Amino acid sequence: MAKLSLFERRRRRVRSALRARSGDKPRLSVHRTGKHIYAQIIDDAQGKTVAHASTLGAKQSGANVDAATQVGKDIADAAKKAGVKTVVFDRGGFLFHGRVKALADAAREGGLEF
Repeated sequence: MAKLSLFERRRRRVRSALRARSGDKPRLSVHRTGKHIYAQIIDDAQGKTVAHASTLGAKQSGANVDAATQVGKDIADAAKKAGVKTVVFDRGGFLFHGRVKALADAAREGGLEF
């Protein structure tokens, strides 16, 4: 097996820790690129995406902290519509800093609990 990158090792470590403590809660997964940031709430038991939000929409553009905050508010609204109140936060291999932290804080303010 090839040596894993630091990002991939972090991603696997975070995901396995989430599995251990999540129970049956859905997972709020975050992915960021240089141009966009994406968030989706995934029900792993059924293998389905319950809600999603990203900067690809017309409301916001770019991949800055303000756009991440808007995506956090959008995912909280989408979760309310889907009937989800409590999630576990899956930051993937990304550090909890900057845009990822802004998204998480905005989702908490929007009513999601994690």
